Amino acid sequence: VNISILIVAVVIFLLVLHHNFLGLSDFLKRELSDSSPLGLQPIDFIPAVPQRLTDARNDKEISVVIAASDERLGGAIAAMNSIYHHTRSNVVFYIVTLNDTMDHLRLWLSSSALKNLRYRILDFDPRVLEGKVQVDPQKADTLKPLTFARFYLPNLVPHAEKAIYVDDDVIVQDDILELYNTPLKPGHAAAFSDDCDSTSNKVAVRGAGNQYNYIGFLDYKKETIRKLAMKANTCSFNPGVFVANLTEWKLQNITKQLEKWMTLNVVEELYSRTLAGSITTPPLLIVFYKQHSSIDPMWNVRHLGSSAGKRYSPQFVKAAKLLHWNGHFKPWGRTASYTEVWEKWYVPDPTGKFSLIRRHSEAYEAK
Repeated sequence: VNISILIVAVVIFLLVLHHNFLGLSDFLKRELSDSSPLGLQPIDFIPAVPQRLTDARNDKEISVVIAASDERLGGAIAAMNSIYHHTRSNVVFYIVTLNDTMDHLRLWLSSSALKNLRYRILDFDPRVLEGKVQVDPQKADTLKPLTFARFYLPNLVPHAEKAIYVDDDVIVQDDILELYNTPLKPGHAAAFSDDCDSTSNKVAVRGAGNQYNYIGFLDYKKETIRKLAMKANTCSFNPGVFVANLTEWKLQNITKQLEKWMTLNVVEELYSRTLAGSITTPPLLIVFYKQHSSIDPMWNVRHLGSSAGKRYSPQFVKAAKLLHWNGHFKPWGRTASYTEVWEKWYVPDPTGKFSLIRRHSEAYEAK
């Protein structure tokens, strides 16, 4: 009898234990199926997570480099103002200028209309160009050192992986984040707007010289150029707006390559004598020959400054994401086209100095 009672007790104990295990198993299953994804899945999969947590772009610094010479300071101010008002991204401007312009620039940036701009002012040392730029003693004042600032991007923005460079004669009409996110092919250190593929090419280049191929910038009679085996009819690109992969730029030592061709030009005069563009373009064309990606042509609608007439319809100008007044007719001059678009983003100079320069430029253009 005692043995029977003991066996029954053990059986009952085992049944209770088994029931408890089954209950625990069901509980765990329910916990796994009903559990919040926060603890059991990577946070990226949380469907209701706030956009500010998943979209790292809002917090990442977008570095925009722009040169600001004293006589064109109003252009840089308008460009930065237009960029700031069309984006919610964390844009930081790296304003490259010369020492004697800094006080004027700081005063202008202190304006209430620009108080929310994030920026760093960088002093460019023209001595880095010694021996690399051929200077005509009679035209020494025509050398613009700041046009070469784009060659030294990793030095200007040392901690960034990417950066955007823009000229001072642009107005941005869309979110600069889109331009920043331009995909660059593996091994490419920069993305430019190709002239042959440009939206503005067929309209704007006509009558403006060979601004759309390599022969317009390089002297193909020189043996050094011929040895490069670059086809003369290769499409050129515009270096006034571009996106740079600074990691790749440093790996390929792009700055040293550019300086090499600048120095060679001083000795051998490799640039075309009928140069269609600025002297900053030829070394870039050589270094980036078939080694650059492309930006959307609507992000560099240019040649607005090629003549005083209007080359584009108002509808096209409104649709453009970036307007570029490259050429002699700048938007701060009365004879330029679509000055009203530029003036919308211009902030008056507190010193009045830029207004005087503007009147002088208008007098010059009228001649």
